[in-house]
Amino acid sequence: MKTITLGRTGITTPQNAFGALPIQRVDLNTAVRLLHRAYDGGMTYFDTARAYSDSEEKLGAAFSGMRDKIYIASKTMAKTPEEFWSELHTSLNNLKTDYLDVYQFHCVERCYAPEDGTGMYEAMQKAKEQGKIRHIGITAHKIGIAEEIVASGLYETLQFPFSYLASERDIALVKSCEAADMGFIAMKGLSGGLLTNSNACMAFMSQYNVLPIWGIQRESELDEWLGFFDNEAQMTDEIRDFIERDRTQLLGEFCRGCGYCAPCTVGIIINQCARMSQMVRRAPSQNWLSDYWQQEMNRIEECINCGACLDRCPYELNIPKLLKKNLEDYKKIVSGEIEV
Repeated sequence: MKTITLGRTGITTPQNAFGALPIQRVDLNTAVRLLHRAYDGGMTYFDTARAYSDSEEKLGAAFSGMRDKIYIASKTMAKTPEEFWSELHTSLNNLKTDYLDVYQFHCVERCYAPEDGTGMYEAMQKAKEQGKIRHIGITAHKIGIAEEIVASGLYETLQFPFSYLASERDIALVKSCEAADMGFIAMKGLSGGLLTNSNACMAFMSQYNVLPIWGIQRESELDEWLGFFDNEAQMTDEIRDFIERDRTQLLGEFCRGCGYCAPCTVGIIINQCARMSQMVRRAPSQNWLSDYWQQEMNRIEECINCGACLDRCPYELNIPKLLKKNLEDYKKIVSGEIEV
């Protein structure tokens, strides 16, 4: 297994890390078992966030007493220094630790900088001086903001969506991080569940100086990623061809399923309904053609074009248009006009 050093942080870890957002959906015992198996299998970097409900608490329960054996990264969506300190202390308490290896501003709309009037970057600096955090990181979903962050030279790590659906601009961002000695943490490596070939996903990542954090909530998922410690993924002509076919099918405006658009004013499950055309073709279709999902898809007709989802979408998608396009396609599939 290839190892990655996250830029000037000096953190060196296998290029195969654990994204702990999904463990908020399982019970404590299941989460602890998954986390222990991940560590025993070779993973040493674990990424969570204050926004992931009880994910931090589950990591704290799993790794209490073995803090020096792993790296823990968490995040804050605080908008004021007061919220920053409150969230940091809560995270440290939940994780049963007195420091975080990487602490990140979460899903930012701007590049926080010294003397910008917010006091946010100064709070990060003070937390680092106090030893509560070891490295200052940031996460973004918008490419322009991410580019500004790299150019600022203020951050030690950047977390950004990266998968084999990446654009040339995304790849240039990765290379600019490497040139700036800035660690790149790759989120959304499966593009919100649209990508299902783990071998292709891992082979793609192995070409770059990035640390992918795979969202894991099931043992079967964990088994796939741990398998690469024994059988390293290699980019082959066969995998390259597979990736190109997938890119042809999926590139363009598509929903990554992040859920930041929620809640919908009329109750549409946007992060599933806005990508139903892809999901129904890439997963067992009967799961998505059930009475439940037909009812949920029909809610799209109740859209009032309030624009709330447009303001929240980090990818700046035209969500109402995307929903209606998916509904039209879905109705044709349900009626049998289109076969999947």
